[in-house]
Amino acid sequence: MFNASVSFHDVLFMLRGAGVTLLLTFWAVVGGTTLGVLFGLLRASAPGWPSFALGAVLDVFRSVPLLIQIILVNAFAPILGFDVSAFTIACIVLAVYGAAYCTEIVRASVLAVPQPTRRAARSLGLTWADDLTAIVFPIALRVGLPGWIGLALGLMKDSALVLWIGVIELLRSSQIVVTRTQQPLLVLGIAGAIYFLISFPIARAGAWFERRWQDQ
Repeated sequence: MFNASVSFHDVLFMLRGAGVTLLLTFWAVVGGTTLGVLFGLLRASAPGWPSFALGAVLDVFRSVPLLIQIILVNAFAPILGFDVSAFTIACIVLAVYGAAYCTEIVRASVLAVPQPTRRAARSLGLTWADDLTAIVFPIALRVGLPGWIGLALGLMKDSALVLWIGVIELLRSSQIVVTRTQQPLLVLGIAGAIYFLISFPIARAGAWFERRWQDQ
């Protein structure tokens, strides 16, 4: 079934695609987490129409399939006069998509902090900023970490969709190798193993942090 048509250079080409996947994931997680923390704090701290309006906008990004968002942004960017690469568009769309989910993770984590604890902190003279850094963030981080790890892993796998706009990441590089070698099972097996080797340490690191915090 298998032969030596899949060469070392093919595997190296796929590893370079994996590097693009990691880079996409890095910028998507950084951008999505930064926006998610800001939006999540706003939604948790400013109830009323600001929270409702922001939630309605983010619902659009959560409801529309990511592939459609990627294709639409890539199509409309040149029309609107934005001269950006497909890689940049992929990073932006993935970051905004991640932010839409990270916002709810942060909001739920902040609201999970007991209000009596926060009132007690404020009664001791802590400012709003001190309350966030000393009380809210440590508790919210423990609550939200599993969801954030899942989001990061999801963004890594969702980054495969950017092949539709010409970005050669891991899955696209695998398709190119399959076209040349006609060995889909072997090539996709290698691609799956690379995805596993990337994601497994992240998942284990998240589990390790959870255990450490439970023991404290």
